[in-house]
Amino acid sequence: MTALFLRDLKLSVRAGGGALIGILFFLTIVAVVPFGVGPDLNLLSRIGPAIVWISALLAALLGLDRLFQAERDDGSLDLMLMHETPLVITVFVKCLAHWTASGLPLALAAPLLGVFMNMTETAIGVTMLTLLVGSPAITFIGAVGAAVAVALPRGGLLVSILVLPLTIPILIFGVSATYAAVHKPTPFLPPFLMLIALTLFFAVIGPAATALALRNTSD
Repeated sequence: MTALFLRDLKLSVRAGGGALIGILFFLTIVAVVPFGVGPDLNLLSRIGPAIVWISALLAALLGLDRLFQAERDDGSLDLMLMHETPLVITVFVKCLAHWTASGLPLALAAPLLGVFMNMTETAIGVTMLTLLVGSPAITFIGAVGAAVAVALPRGGLLVSILVLPLTIPILIFGVSATYAAVHKPTPFLPPFLMLIALTLFFAVIGPAATALALRNTSD
């Protein structure tokens, strides 16, 4: 499993869906927003957490369609299906490697982009925390879409269409937790705990559904 994790980590970076591309896309969206809403610093500060979260969500979708594409192309996907290691565990490790290469850098880059949006120190810190907690769920959901579209020649758009509606609850609770920490006396803990619960839920359901989709695709 360690070898698989390191292999997928290298493939994710080399395939062009790694940290650099995601951060550049993340930065591009955040940089364009002030041109659309105007130079009002108070407005940017209010909408900053939502913009950062939406940008991170869109950037996290990059490369999801290639999550199983390398295995499909070289035939190792069939070996994964026949391997003695449960396919659910293999999928979980691949999702973890993909998140480490793509999702984790987005969360770590959030403080820099929060400065661009004139966010307070508290808002920046909480946004980074919620991204660290909530972004893995996006990867686990995306793995299901990637498994469904793995046999299609142009499945990238299909993955985004399948994944985006399912990530809306994560976006809602991530942004709600951030605003709750900044605008008191709204409680921070309930939406934050819901965000953790969603991540844990999809960490269990996502790999299982992905393994089922991969087996159906190979039949």
